Amino acid sequence: MSSNTAGTIIQSDSDPASQTTLIPHNQQPLVIRAYPSLTQLDKCIQNAATAHEKWTRVPLKHRIAIGRKFIDEFEKMRDEIPLELALQMGRPAKQVPGEVRGTLDRANYMLSIAEKSLQDVSLTDTDKPGFRRYIRRDPLGVVLVVAPWNYPYLVMVNSVLPALIAGNAVIIKPSPQTPLAAERFALAFHNVGVPKDVLQVIHLSPELTTKAVRHCLIDFVAFTGSVAGGRAVDIAAAEAPTFKGVGLELGGKDPAYVRADADLDYTVAQLVDGAFFNSGQSCCAIERIYVHESVFDQFVEKFVDQTKKYKLGDPTDAEFNLGPVCSVASAERIRKQVADAVAAGAKALIPEDLFPAAKSGTAFVAPQVLVDVNHSMEVMKEETFGPVIGIQKVASDVEALALMNDSPYGLTASVWTNAEGNPDSEQAFLHLADELHTGTVFLNRCDYLDPALAWTGVKNSGRGVSLSVFGYDQLTRAKSVHMKIKTSA
Repeated sequence: MSSNTAGTIIQSDSDPASQTTLIPHNQQPLVIRAYPSLTQLDKCIQNAATAHEKWTRVPLKHRIAIGRKFIDEFEKMRDEIPLELALQMGRPAKQVPGEVRGTLDRANYMLSIAEKSLQDVSLTDTDKPGFRRYIRRDPLGVVLVVAPWNYPYLVMVNSVLPALIAGNAVIIKPSPQTPLAAERFALAFHNVGVPKDVLQVIHLSPELTTKAVRHCLIDFVAFTGSVAGGRAVDIAAAEAPTFKGVGLELGGKDPAYVRADADLDYTVAQLVDGAFFNSGQSCCAIERIYVHESVFDQFVEKFVDQTKKYKLGDPTDAEFNLGPVCSVASAERIRKQVADAVAAGAKALIPEDLFPAAKSGTAFVAPQVLVDVNHSMEVMKEETFGPVIGIQKVASDVEALALMNDSPYGLTASVWTNAEGNPDSEQAFLHLADELHTGTVFLNRCDYLDPALAWTGVKNSGRGVSLSVFGYDQLTRAKSVHMKIKTSA
């Protein structure tokens, strides 16, 4: 999930470097967090490494029990989270409970598969007489989680919880836009018995983050953010004195293809939400749509009508269902991408005067629907991370597939077709699923993470896996044990 650079860094001669979180909808300061010195940062990492040695000896069943207590503790906080998160990153407070539910669901699932995922792999079926062999899953050591602001709780639970359950110590480096989310998340774990040195929240500048990634006692880095940020983390890790793993969950330019037989009312409702929920600030948000020419005009008309029903404004006010993007800088970048597309021949279908809050110099961006778009335009190729969608007409599955794959990203893709009881449509989908270059392919849904499925991307969407049984593999290392029990002839 993309940009991790929101927030403002302030430094003076009299005070240590710090970050100020600005409230997106009014640009007022919310909280200030100081950065550690290099000596303090080194001490924190050393404490984590020492704490890991004790934590890994806690029986797995006990760690899982603590994880279940975390769920209860986090659920107690659910009424405090919506307004707090709305003030940090701008999502309407009434929509935040969905992230809380998703966090609890993912935690429950990852705990339910923990014992099976982390148990020894026995080879007794193939052992020869006098031998015993098995494979253990050992924790890596200290895991650095660099978390984003757009879905902070959902992303943290993906990596922090399985890392702890597997026996690792964890350091969370939150986005400067959502420091309170990370602190609350860690507090829930501390309240149920996770030692403070086993799970730490450390606020870091980009320079200090690079130092942490390079540190010899950091064993794995789980980064969620922009492609540029992921590349910087990967380079820093390669420059470390010891080899370490790096998991990268980066950007997306996720496509949808609407076939001629799609249920348009259902499809439009789902894709409008997939494009504009959280102001489009999701790595797997729908950012480009390809529609079969036979239903193109009808689809666009319905999509525009749905878009015009949004109300943009103060996210703390229940009247509004669309909030600001995370920062004024992001808003200006999004507006420029739209303006460049229109200058290149695209047609904007949503009058901006329908959304008076969307003014230059603010973080409010009006939702926009663009047609007459093509792949020479940045809006169809590069991540927008805002409430903007381009819709392009196609003549066939073959053309749609080529355009969907014509992207530097490969996170998710969705196909919308009437597959129920229609073997031809189902086969068409399965063929597209085989040929699409993405980590996830959806049929008739989008913008969703199932914790039982591996969350992964290809191309510039990153590498590595979170969630599912494979999520534990990324946070452990295999240790082979080979025993020759009989030594006499």
